[in-house]
Amino acid sequence: MTTKPTIALKLGAIAFTLLWAGWMMLVSITLDAAGIAILTVCAAAAGYAWYRMMRWSLRRLSVLPEGGEAVPGEPS
Repeated sequence: MTTKPTIALKLGAIAFTLLWAGWMMLVSITLDAAGIAILTVCAAAAGYAWYRMMRWSLRRLSVLPEGGEAVPGEPS
């Protein structure tokens, strides 16, 4: 079974999102429904931005293939 090289990057983005949201909830003084909703939206945006920036930088370093689908070193 071959896996796509972006799987680890996606899992890292999910972990970053969960850790960032958890930390923000921990240090938040008040947690009401509106605050949690805003925090959830901001955490999702931060996780997506982190994924896009890491994918862009790894492609610039030639660690990740341009299409993101092919596994490096394996014939297509």
